[in-house]
Amino acid sequence: MFGFSRPQGISFVIMLAAVIISPAFFYPILLMKVLCFALFACAYNLLIGYVGLGSFGHAAFFGMGGYVAAYAAKKWGLDPALAIIAGGLVGAALGAVFGWLAIGRQGIYFAMITLALSQMVFFFCTQASFTGGEDGIQQVPRGKLFGMISLQDDMAMYTVVAVIFLVTFLLIHRIVHSPFGQVLKAIRENEPRATSLGYRTDDYKMLVFILSAGIAGIAGGTKSIVFGIATLTDVANAQSGEVILMTLVGGMGTIFGPVLGALILNFIESYLAQLGAWFAVTQGVIFVLCIMFFRRGILGELAARLKVAL
Repeated sequence: MFGFSRPQGISFVIMLAAVIISPAFFYPILLMKVLCFALFACAYNLLIGYVGLGSFGHAAFFGMGGYVAAYAAKKWGLDPALAIIAGGLVGAALGAVFGWLAIGRQGIYFAMITLALSQMVFFFCTQASFTGGEDGIQQVPRGKLFGMISLQDDMAMYTVVAVIFLVTFLLIHRIVHSPFGQVLKAIRENEPRATSLGYRTDDYKMLVFILSAGIAGIAGGTKSIVFGIATLTDVANAQSGEVILMTLVGGMGTIFGPVLGALILNFIESYLAQLGAWFAVTQGVIFVLCIMFFRRGILGELAARLKVAL
């Protein structure tokens, strides 16, 4: 089924069932937030989990995708689908710039360059007129999908978000399990050997960086349409840290791990928000426990013990 192994096929059916029945038990707004961040985490995992490139600046693509989608929907009156696509394209374009400057560096040097560039994007967003500065872009209309389907109803919007998530998730799965994906894994495991086999590794890393940034832009654009707002929060460095935590908790280098990580952290944030500042402490404790007892993440450890690919 879609190229899944049996364990992955079972996992996908469980995830699909959860996406379908969850609105009967939880608020659609919370579920849409989970799906947006799950998509963001999957995009980040495509880069760090399968190529081994640890970016500290992925919030730049997520946040700019949100700003562009919000501006296009509010100021230009674009169809929500086109606005989200515009967010993805801008994310990919920004990723091409980041990649051009950062690809070729290794380890901490690559991470620091992406962090610095992300901070530059953040300061740009505080000053640019179209972003609204600290106020952000507010009252973004959900509009009508294809000019026919109103997205004002939360369930209609949830259906659209679920479709975007599932289609993009399947796309990521296909990328990872294609010959292109096998080369990415080879680069992660031993880049000099991949180079000796004739692969232009920097070109592969550049392409996957752009793909990851584009998907992150789609996630950000979808979130801004769902919540009707785009703010500096989504482009701040803290957001990059959040997506790293989601990926590590769920299981870096697994297909379903980032989804689980996004689910866990967003539900914790929602139901423990009343703790105020202690929420950050709770997040820190989760991260420490994960590093101590689940070094490969929850699904990563499970997959290793069961000796299956998840």
